[in-house]
Amino acid sequence: MDIFQIIGFIGMLFVVYAYFLLQTHKVTTVTLRFQLLNLIGAILLIISLLVHFNLGSFLIEVFWISITLYGMWKNRKKA
Repeated sequence: MDIFQIIGFIGMLFVVYAYFLLQTHKVTTVTLRFQLLNLIGAILLIISLLVHFNLGSFLIEVFWISITLYGMWKNRKKA
């Protein structure tokens, strides 16, 4: 396992942990913690995918980052 696979693995853990927190009602979709876990996780996965490229995975992470940034912007605008 190289450093980029480890980075991708950590990214996956962030995304899965965010989903776990959501399902256990520890966070909501508008919670900054939830959004940051998703954003950081997706960025780490993108870094991994730049070395171990997979088009489908890369595209889903680009959308994941875009949607998360939109949600963060929308929530900040409400505050």
